[in-house]
Amino acid sequence: MFSRKFKVFVTPVLDNYKSLFGGANNLGSYLAHSVVAAGLSAAVATALGTLVGYGLATTKLAGKKALAFWFISTRMAPIAAVVLPLFLMFRLAGLIDSITGLVLAYLSFNLPFAIWIMNAFFEALPPSLGESAEVAGCTRWQAFWHVALPLTKAGVVTTAVLCLVFSWNDYAFAMVISGPDSQTLPIAASQLVTQAGVDWGQLTAIGTIVVVPMIAAGIAVRRWLVSGLTLGAVTGE
Repeated sequence: MFSRKFKVFVTPVLDNYKSLFGGANNLGSYLAHSVVAAGLSAAVATALGTLVGYGLATTKLAGKKALAFWFISTRMAPIAAVVLPLFLMFRLAGLIDSITGLVLAYLSFNLPFAIWIMNAFFEALPPSLGESAEVAGCTRWQAFWHVALPLTKAGVVTTAVLCLVFSWNDYAFAMVISGPDSQTLPIAASQLVTQAGVDWGQLTAIGTIVVVPMIAAGIAVRRWLVSGLTLGAVTGE
């Protein structure tokens, strides 16, 4: 990186990755914390967001649009404005330095986003689909599970991936709420920047470890992700 001579061909080495997983600060625990916290948060946010989004889209309720806007307005607040109140509440509840605390912190931002996105997907479905299912003898839950949900699979995948990316990359919540028993990969990366200098080799190795899983997830669900992001962008109405 700091060489004065430019080289086109270099010999790659795995020494920095070995140091990350074999040194005093083993990256394995940080990686496990990130996987559990981000995965649980994305799964819970997607599940609850899908249910609430369907309810908002299909229920005749006065002020429904205002309620939906209130949900997404909570997502507009900058993280710096909510970190301190969350820290005080989590400290009283004994959730500091716990995976549960991280999951709840991520949910505070993921859930409003999931509700807003899934509400838009369900509103795009013709109301006659649900009505026909109920006329055929389906309960409202069966109409949701067997009719509406399969038709919005692209939206569910899009919501899950975006929530996962936010949780996986989060630094602010993890910095304030996590501790030795719950620190995630972004915290491990920050610990390589010290007053003695920056360990660029291990820092860029962690960067690769952080980026590769999200790239792999995006490639795995690209078919649903692209259709989910573009659905409703252009209509004939």
